Amino acid sequence: MAEALAASGWGLLVTGLALCQAPGCFFWPREGNPMRRILLAMTLSAMPALAWAASSAGGPPVEGMPQLAFGHPVQGPLLIGQVVWQAIIFFALFMLMAFVALPRLGSVIENRRQRIEGDLDAARAAMQSAEAAIAAQREATQTARAEAQAAVNAAMQAAQQEMDAKAEALNAALAKQVADAEARIDQGRKSAMGAVRQVAGETVEALLSKLGTSADAGKVQAAVQREATARGIT
Repeated sequence: MAEALAASGWGLLVTGLALCQAPGCFFWPREGNPMRRILLAMTLSAMPALAWAASSAGGPPVEGMPQLAFGHPVQGPLLIGQVVWQAIIFFALFMLMAFVALPRLGSVIENRRQRIEGDLDAARAAMQSAEAAIAAQREATQTARAEAQAAVNAAMQAAQQEMDAKAEALNAALAKQVADAEARIDQGRKSAMGAVRQVAGETVEALLSKLGTSADAGKVQAAVQREATARGIT
């Protein structure tokens, strides 16, 4: 049992040291493949087993649990050494995690956080730009609609004004024509009434001459004028 454990321990030690001598690994390298560090830790952890295997060939038998035989003349020092080596390896692994692995992990997490924040900021900026473009498009649409409505109102107002001007001119022309027609009618009526008065006076004179009497033409015309005025004929 001791020989087999010693052989396996020596094999693990040789393998770990061979891998640690690869390029980029010098005892406990600060840069390089993390697997080499793990192999180096396994190599160091095998040293107490090698020492125990080399020394357990003789001595009195161990009573009770071998893991707690600290008072055994042979096993006790080996257990104490193993505890010490385990504490050293734990401290080394702790230092490795604290100063190498965790800072790198924190750097990766921080870079990822910054990248995510950058993407979020870019998305927010794109959203704000899209909202500004939509607002500008909406404002331009409202402005164009207002301008179109104003143009329609102006065209309608101009057309109404033109129609009003044409209607006014037409009314004036019709009023002038009516006035001219009324003037002509009045002139014709006056001429007709004058002719009627003349005919009436001549008729009165003819009747008086047939009756064997006569009258002054002026008086006859005055009498006809009074009769026409009394009857509303002017």
